[in-house]
Amino acid sequence: MSEITHISVVSPVYRGEKMVSELVRRNVEALRTITEDYEIILVNDCSPDESWLEIEKECARNPKVKGLNLSRNFGQHYAITAGLTYATGEWVVVMDCDLQDRPEEIPNLYKKAKEGYDIVFARKTVKHVGWWKRFSSKAFHAVFDWLSGAHSDSTIGNFGIYKKCVIDEYNRMPEQARAFKFLVEHLGFNRGTIDVVQDERAEGKSSYSLQKLLKLSFDVIISNSNKPLRMAVGLGFGMSFLSFLLAAYNVIAKLLGIIIVEGYTTTVFSIWFVGGLLLFVMGILGLYIGKIFDQVKGRQLFVVRDKVNF
Repeated sequence: MSEITHISVVSPVYRGEKMVSELVRRNVEALRTITEDYEIILVNDCSPDESWLEIEKECARNPKVKGLNLSRNFGQHYAITAGLTYATGEWVVVMDCDLQDRPEEIPNLYKKAKEGYDIVFARKTVKHVGWWKRFSSKAFHAVFDWLSGAHSDSTIGNFGIYKKCVIDEYNRMPEQARAFKFLVEHLGFNRGTIDVVQDERAEGKSSYSLQKLLKLSFDVIISNSNKPLRMAVGLGFGMSFLSFLLAAYNVIAKLLGIIIVEGYTTTVFSIWFVGGLLLFVMGILGLYIGKIFDQVKGRQLFVVRDKVNF
């Protein structure tokens, strides 16, 4: 059984070659104000640059820095899961590698957690992101809240500190569709927040393309809500009722002689409309069935190729 550490920091790394050294330095300085009993776990998500070489260098300089090298690019939330699986801390900090999450906030997160919280989220008061990212984030959270009946905060991300019992329960969750923040919120526990300022990205641009953001959004919504299925049932019932009323009107109109000239416009329109509606509903069902298919295969969430200092 692994020896318990007082505090762990888990950071997924992708295109972070030029940020790893600064990330470690600032984390070490922040953690030493709390304890010397710490570990920093850097998870290389098969980054196409020299991130893994930089992680190995930091591990050689400081045995408290530990590296995991994944066999392929699994994605940010799977890399976080990999790091949390190996973390031994009584408290675990999760943060990105781009230094937008400031390591200097770790002592503040820890201080707040010691007031009796199991989870303390960093709530960003200033976010250095473009208008499109802010708009899409707010739109996603609005749709998610409506579909799930929950209340999510667009200013809260993965950055925060979590007690060991929270991480243990998170690691027991086998979902293939993973989004760290939403899975943690599902667990409950005592939660607090502190306000932080998000720095500008130290290097490069975010690796999240529009396609990746849409995929993550669909994964989160489908994994946390069955309301689209209930909406499809309601929509189908409504269309059936409307079709019944339309059929009744046509029968009565025919008997009363109101319909004199037979037409095809409404018939063709109805066929196209109902056909499109059926494809739409089948698409929703297909998304859910696809997630079931991914889940029942039971494949591992990540594969570690190399480990250093474990």
